[in-house]
Amino acid sequence: MSRLAAGITAVALVSLTASGCMTVHGELEVVPSATKAEATQALQDFLTAYNKADKAYDPTLDQGRVTGALGAINQAGLKARHITDPGGNKAHQELELTDAKFAIPKKAGWPRYFVADTDSNRDIDKGPQDTRWVLAFVQDGLKQPWKVAYLSILAPSQVPAFTTDKDGWAQPAEPADAALAVAPKDLPGHYTSYLNKGTPADFAPGTHTSDWRATRKKNASVPGYSTQYVDQPLTDGSYQPLGLRTKDGGALVFFASKHFEQLTAAPNVRLPELTADVKALTTGTMKKKITKERMSNEVALVPAKGAGSVQVKLLGRLQGLTSAQGS
Repeated sequence: MSRLAAGITAVALVSLTASGCMTVHGELEVVPSATKAEATQALQDFLTAYNKADKAYDPTLDQGRVTGALGAINQAGLKARHITDPGGNKAHQELELTDAKFAIPKKAGWPRYFVADTDSNRDIDKGPQDTRWVLAFVQDGLKQPWKVAYLSILAPSQVPAFTTDKDGWAQPAEPADAALAVAPKDLPGHYTSYLNKGTPADFAPGTHTSDWRATRKKNASVPGYSTQYVDQPLTDGSYQPLGLRTKDGGALVFFASKHFEQLTAAPNVRLPELTADVKALTTGTMKKKITKERMSNEVALVPAKGAGSVQVKLLGRLQGLTSAQGS
């Protein structure tokens, strides 16, 4: 996971038939976001760029294939490693993503997106450590490249079955979807409010909800140090939530948030020594305080409104340091 965090975020005219010269406005017509061939190529393009960037520790080599929360995590991690290891990644291992299963929604307008559920060579298959890498690709315009905005590493059993039509196309979860317990556009705000106040109580207990709140409360005041936390929801542009409806009536939703953690030392107490990666992303002079900014990429199962359980289940959270400020 640490290597992943390092390495690892208008009007269009679409020709429908060459013979009839028929075109439709891409922002109005409901069409598949991509063909399976286009999705396969997008996955390969991402892999090629990611491996080049990871091998050289050079963020410029994959900046055109990542965006949003994953892009911020990936680019900051590569920037730090480029400073600490300017000769590149001597332990580089090519990332392979196979057995790709695509969930491609039909929708109008931009951004278009699809989800790739893949098997990586970073785990042990057919055992308790088996995982699936689930990537959300976005495209902002007809001639724009496909980029990965979100990445979640899940157990195979956590990947839900998606709702599909008779032709196999997935159904998007619209930003203001009223059929869901929490609309995707509201999910980031609900999550950061929950982390700060414990309300609204939309989230099921777990590693990324109740356990994380308990850990932060425990670390808020320890001998010699105090820590303050501020959480910020992200909902616009490349950080907007993306979701697909699931067969149980709910939705799988990817979303992003930003987290600030300020550590303050008591009088006559020195701040802990920073690791090389954190130092590389730190500005200012560290005297009594260090404020760390982290980007977080979450994925959640949101139930249907009125379902037996109305609590959102956080399945995964990928987080990375993006900057730090000493004072």
